Amino acid sequence: MSASIHPAPLMLGPYELIQRIATGGMAEVYLARRAGPHGFQKVVAVKRILPQLAEDADFVAMFVDEARVCARLAHPNIVQVFDFGEHDGELYMAMEYVDGTTAARLVRAAASRGEEVPLEAALYIGLSVLRGLDYAHSARDDEGKPLDLVHRDVSPGNVLIDRSGAVKLTDFGIARAAEIERRTDAGQLKGKLGYMSPEQVVGRELDARSDLFTVGIALAELVMLRPLFSGPSEIEVLMRIRDADLTVIDRAGSRVPDDVRAVLFRALARDRALRYPTAAAFAEAIEEILRRRRLQVGPAKLAAWVEKLGLVASDEAEPLSETSIRQTASLGPVVQVSSSGEPSRRPTLPAPASSRSTSSLDGAPSEPRDVAPAIYRVQMPGGPDVGPLSYPRLVELYVTGGIDHRALIARESASFREASTFPELSRFVQSAALRWDEGVFTSGNAATPIDRVLFPSRMFQIALRRDTGALYFRDGTRKKKVYVVEGVPDFVVSTDKHELFGEFLVARGQVLRMEVEMALAMLPRYAGRLGDALCGLGVLRPIELFRAIHQQRQDRFLELFHWRKGEIAFVRGARSHEETFPLGIDPFELVLRGVRDGYPADELEAILGGLEEDVLEPLTPLPVRIEAFRFPEAEETVLRRIKQPVSIGEVINTSRKFATREETLRAIFCGLSCDLLRSARWQAFTSVPLR
Repeated sequence: MSASIHPAPLMLGPYELIQRIATGGMAEVYLARRAGPHGFQKVVAVKRILPQLAEDADFVAMFVDEARVCARLAHPNIVQVFDFGEHDGELYMAMEYVDGTTAARLVRAAASRGEEVPLEAALYIGLSVLRGLDYAHSARDDEGKPLDLVHRDVSPGNVLIDRSGAVKLTDFGIARAAEIERRTDAGQLKGKLGYMSPEQVVGRELDARSDLFTVGIALAELVMLRPLFSGPSEIEVLMRIRDADLTVIDRAGSRVPDDVRAVLFRALARDRALRYPTAAAFAEAIEEILRRRRLQVGPAKLAAWVEKLGLVASDEAEPLSETSIRQTASLGPVVQVSSSGEPSRRPTLPAPASSRSTSSLDGAPSEPRDVAPAIYRVQMPGGPDVGPLSYPRLVELYVTGGIDHRALIARESASFREASTFPELSRFVQSAALRWDEGVFTSGNAATPIDRVLFPSRMFQIALRRDTGALYFRDGTRKKKVYVVEGVPDFVVSTDKHELFGEFLVARGQVLRMEVEMALAMLPRYAGRLGDALCGLGVLRPIELFRAIHQQRQDRFLELFHWRKGEIAFVRGARSHEETFPLGIDPFELVLRGVRDGYPADELEAILGGLEEDVLEPLTPLPVRIEAFRFPEAEETVLRRIKQPVSIGEVINTSRKFATREETLRAIFCGLSCDLLRSARWQAFTSVPLR
């Protein structure tokens, strides 16, 4: 009888791959073993890039960056990377094997059994994560320079709990350090839905305080056993995070003790300046609760409770669900547990009607409709017929004001009829925002020529008075309309084709022109909403759409600060009647950004150069806190140092030590425009308000 033949073990460098335990959009993780002399064995988790991505230079670079950063992190509350190597051209990373569960599974298990996570267990988990983050945030390179590391994906799925009760943070695969900034755009989409900071949702620059916000989310969910930020659609979730909507904590009542509630509210402050400054400070607040309540915490108690729930490792790995796979791009060393990361570039999304997304004409999607015939003709009032036109071209003309809403429309060879009778066109015809009424430029609407000196002041006054209405702008055939609600830009339309949403996305490199054309062809199925069509095709994810609309609305508004001529009018009380989501940005900050974008140094010199002898006085009290404008440090310092009457020339001279001349002039111009400073000559010059 011949001896049985056993297949050779699958090796990756010196590691024998025993079992694949998780797979995501970027990488896969194996339970592995390294053997040594005299029976030595070490069980580890080995992570490698998926074979189909091994030739992708960007993925390889991210993988190498992750290994380089993680190799520097050696802390009991962080999963350790032991080794990094290459085998037959394939890169791999060997990491600490954690035999246990995750905080995400713990929450699910407790909730399903109707049990509460003991307060000391929840606080101990949060405290452990913060200790690991404090170490990571303070990490330095070999030369002693700060790494400026931000994890960006602190979620319950990345908080591992081993069978001994040790808590470890994993998955630094999308972390950002100063040394890898070149491959990590501040606007890139990192992190899981529901576990992002407000600044992360809108694509702002991140710092360590973003991680503290997401630790706050995880801790709140451990205490409440329900999601902190949830909603019927991804857009709703993103809006609640952006606004730091903590009503769920308020509704939890006694389930969240007052002292814990106070800590959570500070950690989850929308303004990161109001959060704990460091992970250590957040940890100290939790330790104070533990001392005051005389709670005994530690790994043994946590381990016993996890074992009671039956969450210690089993013989078989938990498979990744379709949803988890869709949300995964980088995986930490998770055993018997799926650990998800960044969503893949082209996920399959639900039907458009199930998700409240928005487009260049923001609004809620409706049920899909049949694709209309491709060819249209237009009969202009008192003018010639126009056509043939494709549906996308027809929509473009409506959006940019090229077609009067009274025009008659014909499909193919049929007779002309009112445009509102065509379901695929009714939205564009009936939208008040798309009607360019020339009758608004009257004295009753405070119509005046655009004045470069006055313009920032006028925008500030609208924000200060919390006006609601429509700002109309025109310069020949170029027109723009900004609807403001309580002083905040809510909806912006333009006749400039280059400001259309599709053009905006192509210019940013977010989509290909071919993808826009494909979505435009399908607009009738999505009630004319380009954003919904792009999401429905899988070209954009909802968070990408959210951020793009958020940025486009700001860009459209800020572009007005570049207008050098034309007319402006304000129709008080006018509404767009479009369904939009709030911009979530302080309008005073937008005014400052507009000046920075649209007023170069030579123009500031021309405006203020002849006023150097004028005396500036600080206003008391200020109509708006200086912090609301988010001035750069040098400009804010210029304004704060003006505490008594002083000439503009003297301010310029004394500010040379910490600000450039341009920064000083910009600070003074904004201070005068926004009622932070007063000057007799300036007041006389700008005494005509926009009513």
